[in-house]
Amino acid sequence: MLLRKYMSLIGIGSAQIDLILPKHMYKAGEHVSGYFSIKGGTIDQQLKRIDCELIMKDQRKDIEKIIDLRTILTSKRIQSVELYEIPFAFKLPATIQDSSEEISYHFKTKLTFDEGVESKDQDRILISQNNMKGGYILND
Repeated sequence: MLLRKYMSLIGIGSAQIDLILPKHMYKAGEHVSGYFSIKGGTIDQQLKRIDCELIMKDQRKDIEKIIDLRTILTSKRIQSVELYEIPFAFKLPATIQDSSEEISYHFKTKLTFDEGVESKDQDRILISQNNMKGGYILND
């Protein structure tokens, strides 16, 4: 048991987080909803917080910019090998630029524990004012 605890402190066998979204293409101003899927590791762990940032990456300028951040403070105990779902909701800014070859967007999610390393996840989304992709209109 002690070995598993020390392994989780360095990231081996710790709980994992994954942001689950129903789709990956959105319009400016649209509500994004989904859930965080948290899978317990080899030992029980005390959850401290979940941070989720919407990040814009500009390839031309080689910069990343945080558009907005959501934080969930919690003291939930994640049981070993259990699966948890926590609702996620986010409203995209109405003035956000469309995705392009130069501009891309992703949600960067971080799960922080009282002890141990953080669990991270990244989910790319596309922003399009007219819901077009590759010349085809996507149905809502």
